[in-house]
Amino acid sequence: MTARAGLAGRAYAARDVFEAETADVLRRGWLCIGRTDEIAAPGDYLTLDLCGEPLLTVRGDDGVARVFANLCRHRSSPVAEGSGHARRFVCPYHAWSYGRDGALLSAPRMPREAIADLCLPRHRAEEWRGFLYVNLDGAAPALAPRLDALAGRVDPYAPGDFRTFHTGEKVWAANWKAVVENFLEAYHLSVVHTKTLHDYTPTALARKFDGGGAFTGYCANYPDRAAPRGRGAPGLSEAERRRSTLFCVYPCHLVSQAASLQASFCLIPEGPGRTRVRWSLASYGDEMDEATKAQRIALWSAVNEEDRARLEATQRGIASRFADAGPLAPEHLEGVIADFHDFLYAGQENRA
Repeated sequence: MTARAGLAGRAYAARDVFEAETADVLRRGWLCIGRTDEIAAPGDYLTLDLCGEPLLTVRGDDGVARVFANLCRHRSSPVAEGSGHARRFVCPYHAWSYGRDGALLSAPRMPREAIADLCLPRHRAEEWRGFLYVNLDGAAPALAPRLDALAGRVDPYAPGDFRTFHTGEKVWAANWKAVVENFLEAYHLSVVHTKTLHDYTPTALARKFDGGGAFTGYCANYPDRAAPRGRGAPGLSEAERRRSTLFCVYPCHLVSQAASLQASFCLIPEGPGRTRVRWSLASYGDEMDEATKAQRIALWSAVNEEDRARLEATQRGIASRFADAGPLAPEHLEGVIADFHDFLYAGQENRA
């Protein structure tokens, strides 16, 4: 059987390809902003830019997380920066202020009739298994129903009982698709991560599972010799405790789910060779002590640097005219990449 080919270098390096993907895939899909417990209390907020859209995410007094356009309705100045807690959001340009629900509260010296119907524009958002997603074009099909099969794999871990204990952010000089593909495939684990991951998740034990139109993934099974890594939720089977389940919610949310630790990567594509990687670690309940958390942070930081270095070197290589589409490894190793490519190049109705 002839091996399926990947993508040629131009798909990762060309500006026009990146702009087409931004319009046709990223803006039309569900993009992960982060974990919901990052904005746990009413008034907690965070800001970020996605695909040219400045976003303000805030937990309302009713407990609902809302995603607004982070721009004042007067002159489009941002009304918030960074993250934190606020009773209201006051534009630093002319002091227009907005409530946690996006309503305009005051506009100094402005006639009431001129501002009567103004509020912060709101994007569609969904919370799913402890994550918050936003859709920028307002037309994507609902996300949760498309993840039912994935929920069946994730729910035994009780994702709602995980708590974020670390967040980080760094720009990688690599194409966003390459970051997705690297996370999803097990082929590189025993080569790139010899000292960090191989002993627990060797390439040989990886097993791809069936994805759907909105996700794909694989199980990184632990060797019999590997020590346990936490008990996690009481309903977990022994097999579930002895593996990590890695998946991508299309187009670019990456998660590694284990019994007591969850690692999440929200990708923010910024150019054909530039991706902002926003990542977090969460633990199951209070199972981890501070020393164990510090060890997990150090481990994942090292893994990230190993991946970043390899992807940035690869990004330089794909600029070559000889960067043709190479063959993909067998199903359990790089079949997830084939799934991802099927999503990218499916009809528009399957991209959201």
